[in-house]
Amino acid sequence: MDVLSTAFLLFLVLDPVGNIPIFLAVLQHVPPERHTRIIFREMMIALVALVVFLLLGRYILAALQISYSSLGVAGGIIMFLIAVRMIFPLPKAATSEDLDGEPFIVPLAIPLVAGPAAMATLMLLMSRQPANWPKWLAALLLAWCVAGAILLSAERLGRLLGKRTLNAIERLMGLILTAVAVEMFLNGIGQAYQKIVHSP
Repeated sequence: MDVLSTAFLLFLVLDPVGNIPIFLAVLQHVPPERHTRIIFREMMIALVALVVFLLLGRYILAALQISYSSLGVAGGIIMFLIAVRMIFPLPKAATSEDLDGEPFIVPLAIPLVAGPAAMATLMLLMSRQPANWPKWLAALLLAWCVAGAILLSAERLGRLLGKRTLNAIERLMGLILTAVAVEMFLNGIGQAYQKIVHSP
């Protein structure tokens, strides 16, 4: 995978379009003049968390004795569940929290932006080709910048596109992500099979 295709995959996993309604719901009780600062702060926190998983993910796998094939299967399953939620979204009451005051880290940065699917994807990329970490980091930064620009414009996009258009875009992204998740799952199964066949 090159930088652009990896960035597109990470953009789908970050799902900024699908997060627009949730961001607006969480920030509805916060003064409007604080929204931009809060979203930027939460995006920075999410970026730090994702970079940590990108650079240290393989060491985490080694410490937990998790094989790359297992991570591929698990990442495919998680990504598939995220894609299904994008295509068939849960009711608003099940996807947002009633928070008193200003949100911090949870739920905007983690898990809405830096969620389990994004973390698993980054660890999988590093586990397969650790020498290409500059490429994966560049792809992450590119996807993060686009996602951040969308979320910083959440209120304007919500008014401009409307709820139905946002839902249609999210479902389309979910369909694409479903195919990626299945491919990741099958690759993990294939790696596990090869490991069994070639084991003494």
